[in-house]
Amino acid sequence: MVDDEQVARSKAIQQRTGKTFHVATRLLPERVREATYVLYAFFRVADEVVDDPGGRDPAEQRAELERIRRAALGQEPTDDPVLSAFSELRVEYGIDDRDVNVFVDAMVADIDTSRYETYEELEAYMDGSAAAVGRMMTAVMDPDSPENALPHATALGEAFQLTNFLRDVREDVLERDRIYLPKTTLSEHGVTEAQIESLRMDGGFEAAMRTELRRAERLYREGVAGIKYLPKDCQLAVLLAAVLYADHHRLIRKRNYDVLSETPQLSLSRKLYLLAKTRWKWSWNKDPDAVFRDVAAGFGEERPRPGRGPHDPPAVGTD
Repeated sequence: MVDDEQVARSKAIQQRTGKTFHVATRLLPERVREATYVLYAFFRVADEVVDDPGGRDPAEQRAELERIRRAALGQEPTDDPVLSAFSELRVEYGIDDRDVNVFVDAMVADIDTSRYETYEELEAYMDGSAAAVGRMMTAVMDPDSPENALPHATALGEAFQLTNFLRDVREDVLERDRIYLPKTTLSEHGVTEAQIESLRMDGGFEAAMRTELRRAERLYREGVAGIKYLPKDCQLAVLLAAVLYADHHRLIRKRNYDVLSETPQLSLSRKLYLLAKTRWKWSWNKDPDAVFRDVAAGFGEERPRPGRGPHDPPAVGTD
């Protein structure tokens, strides 16, 4: 059984590296909350092998990820408290080994793959980096009808991932030399990789961001529509996570889609405001879809741009 020390270690990792998700996690019932800390910590342990290699070359990164895979699947012993805790949870909740494998495969892909030609290629990557995460979370929540919940959980996991990609364009290209905007979308709007690498904002990049934001927002709607299939004591937490992640789109639009000069971040006061508003609306209406539409007011709406030409500099706002 996972012990208190393992849970505390996992919770600390989430508090440090997943502040937005941590706010929502705290609303989960204890039976799910502690397991979620462990899941998130496992994801971060694997992710940091490629995001923060610490001087390891690609061969060493691959070897470390394979060690993590074997430990997570219970194929070899480990003294890492996060990996041992995850391996126990995998058995306890019946987490599919295929989801563990596809997740680790996505982390391995990050070692060599830094550009994606089409959205379909990016979607295949996200099946491991995001959709598998949603499926593992669903297993932990243990809904009565997982066959109904899982397609929506997959969509919501991809929506969260796309929001991260759109928010973190600057950080990804500067710190990791990665661009997660599909080349086909960039080419359609006349944007080159060199332009993103030089952090040059123009109307073409704005149009590309609009396209990908709309794609992500379709996934949010599909994902939120399935929250009703989750256990009742888990619905508010997942709904809040959707509200918090989706609010980054408001910030991006407020900055006229400029994520190249600065990475948009939700302030703590904004997170607490959205938490309070979501809980209040939920106390009156237990329809996740309706509450999401109400709280995420303006979600998916384009900001008017009177007097701006397609290549004018953005009017940058602050939150």
